[in-house]
Amino acid sequence: MRIQLAQRPEADELLGRSRLALLIGMLLDQQIPMEWAFSGPRAIAERLGLGTDADLDAREIASYDPAEFAALLAAKPAVHRYPKSMAERIQQLAAYLVEHYDGSADRVWEDVGDGAELLRRLMALPGFGKQKAQIFLALLGKQLGVRPEGWREAAGPYGEEGVHRSVADVVDAESLERVRATKQEAKRAAKK
Repeated sequence: MRIQLAQRPEADELLGRSRLALLIGMLLDQQIPMEWAFSGPRAIAERLGLGTDADLDAREIASYDPAEFAALLAAKPAVHRYPKSMAERIQQLAAYLVEHYDGSADRVWEDVGDGAELLRRLMALPGFGKQKAQIFLALLGKQLGVRPEGWREAAGPYGEEGVHRSVADVVDAESLERVRATKQEAKRAAKK
């Protein structure tokens, strides 16, 4: 299945081949529209001078001068509404991957015993609380075929079939609108 979270072909192509880009997009997915968040990794790659076929590298990001990396994210148009704090979080995520997974995002879910273990690994990532980890676990299962035993249960409501709750359920423009409608309905219900 082709990733279509940024709704921009060049950004989605990077997300589809680079698991680090996908993790960074998920990290950025807060307080800004989903498409903006998941376009962020492509913008970062371009600002790092990487060609369209090059992937982001956790070691390079982790070792980048923090002030320069923050400036890179803040350049117009900014990668996120809060470029300085998100730059710090991205570098923390990259450093964690280098320290614990030899810089490979894929190793977070490779050889995982079950869905509960995968959820624990995702929740250990800097910037990933339980909800973000469950959504990413559901994305891995639904769109990338990463399905250890119990993955749907570990993903909670985001792992359910036939729902439109999160980025895990976005496969095209129509499903994106259905996810937005579900979120708006949940907000209305919460206000009552």
